Amino acid sequence: MNLESPKVTVEKNPQEVFDFLSDVKNFEQLMPDNISKFEVLGDDKFLFALKGMPEIVLKKKETVAPNKIILGAAGGKLDFSLTGDIQETGTNQSEVKLTFEGEFNAMMAMMIKGPISKFIETLVNNMPKAI
Repeated sequence: MNLESPKVTVEKNPQEVFDFLSDVKNFEQLMPDNISKFEVLGDDKFLFALKGMPEIVLKKKETVAPNKIILGAAGGKLDFSLTGDIQETGTNQSEVKLTFEGEFNAMMAMMIKGPISKFIETLVNNMPKAI
């Protein structure tokens, strides 16, 4: 399953956006209102839970400064990645898009497609205010 967020414009250069996303504690500022738990577990991973959903641990897997950051599931039953692509669009301006990729059976994919789409859209839409 492959889901993409809309692209958003952030009034910062790619390095500033990359630095913000590289610090996992900053993800708390991007989370939707229905978050029930957020906990930093180390320099490169954090745990979060949305109301009615299981807890998920995300770990920083790969970074390509200043244009890409990849987070992945750290354990648990679901194996997926969340990729942030950062492109420079002007002086002190960047465009950010999130991509969610995971291998799920048809039943699971059907159940999580809507909530995950809404989740990554919320994350990216909160970036211009948070960064």
